[in-house]
Parts: sequence; C-alpha cells; structure tokens
Amino acid sequence: MTYWINGHQSDHLPVNDRAVQFGDGCFTTIRVEQAQPALLPFHIKRLQKGVEKLFMPAPDWTQLEHHIKQVVQGCGSGVLKVILSRGAGGRGYGIDDAIEPTKILSLSSYPEQYTALRQNGAALVLSPVSMGINPYLAGIKHLNRLEQVLIKRFIAHAKADEALVLDSDGLLVECCTANLFWRKGKNVYTPDLSQCGVEGVMRQKIIELLTDSDYNLSCVMRYPEALAHADEVIICNSLMPVIPVNQIQAHKNQPVWKYQSRELHEYLLPECLTL
Repeated sequence: MTYWINGHQSDHLPVNDRAVQFGDGCFTTIRVEQAQPALLPFHIKRLQKGVEKLFMPAPDWTQLEHHIKQVVQGCGSGVLKVILSRGAGGRGYGIDDAIEPTKILSLSSYPEQYTALRQNGAALVLSPVSMGINPYLAGIKHLNRLEQVLIKRFIAHAKADEALVLDSDGLLVECCTANLFWRKGKNVYTPDLSQCGVEGVMRQKIIELLTDSDYNLSCVMRYPEALAHADEVIICNSLMPVIPVNQIQAHKNQPVWKYQSRELHEYLLPECLTL
C-alpha cells in the first residue's frame, strides 16, 4: 500500500492531527479500473457534503481531483482511499486552531473476493451490534467507524460474507461495508438513512438507475422481517459494486431466508461496472 499526505508520498501523520485525536474528518473509497477512478464526481460530491456537515475547512477541490487522477495513472485496478482530516490542532475539542485540512490518499490492491461474490452470491448474518441513531451525522462517511470495526469482527467469527445491521430501534439500516436493496415483484426498497447509516456512492448510482427504469423504488423504514418475503436481495458499495444475496441467517434456531432470483442484480450490474 502506498500513501500520500498533502500531495507528497509519505506514511507519517502528526500525532496532533485531529483524525488521530478525535476521528475528526471524512473519507471515501474509490474503485480504480483501467487507471480511472470510477464515479469520481459522486465521490467528490460526498466528500463536499461531509466537509460542509462537519464545518471543516475545504480543500482545493480542483487540486484534489487532479492529484487523485495523477495517483491512479498506471494502476490497472485497485482501491484509492481519500481521507480528509480537519488537520492539526490542540488538545481539546475546539476547532478554531485547525485551519488547514490534511489530505491523505492511499492506493492498494483490489479485493478479489468481490469478483467471486458477484458470481456466487453472498451469505449474510444478523449483526448483534446495532448502529446508534444520530440524524445530524446520518449519511456522511465520517471517520468514526467503531461500530463497523466491531461488526467486522463478528462477521469473521460467524464466517459469513456480510452482516445485516439494524439501528438501535431494530430497523434495517445497511450492512457493515455495503448498502442494501431488496425486491418484491417490480417494487424495490432500500432503507431510509435519515437517522443513521452511510449514503454510499453506489447506492446513489443505483437510485438514479432505478428512477429511469420499470422498477418502483421506495426508501423505507422496515424491520428485518421484510426481507423474509423478498424475491431478491442485493448489497452494494463502490468496490463490489453490486452483489446478489443467496441467504440471510436473521435468527438462530430459525429457518434461513434464501433467494434464487437475480433479476435486479443482472439489470444493475453492467451499469454499475461502468466508469
């Protein structure tokens, strides 16, 4: 893995950077294909939303885009992570002395398991770790990801591919690293993320695709039992980019929910793979 900090190749960050002290910042993760950053305008827009929501000093967006394109040159496929920290500051929570954002880029290899999962499908389990409700931070991909760290540990111990994650009221939100859609006939549903969760770039892309299709899309608040009656379930993120779900183990000692149809997945995949 290769790192750049503020435009220079480096893997050293000051200990007083607020990303280290408070997780004070936001990030996005970009699929690189044929030396191109896929869906870059979507990623920049989400970073801009995060910066605005967190009252962070904005970087030079044109310069950041140029650096992203420069970094991925010569990369056949991979993953580019872009982190924006509020920058260096003092000991306390106050932000007045942090006036220059820190821009961190890292380039790594593409996770090959996604290629296999697109073909074979994924198995999900219900996470025992729920997501806290916070409408103010809902949607943005901020640096506070401890819930996901704990969920990922659970997934590894459960030997599953992903986890179904609920909020503290028991409503569907997303997966550990992916957004969620399900289909019943021509009706497609995705969880309402106004209370918590991440508005993923690929989720936004799929919403646009479905808006101009024969499917009827609704953003809803539902309990996980809604998935028991679905014809099809898919998960998505910018790297996957869209994967069919074969089964969900929602409750111990109860039947597994299984899915055979890939109608929606086959409709979306070609468009989701485009740059």
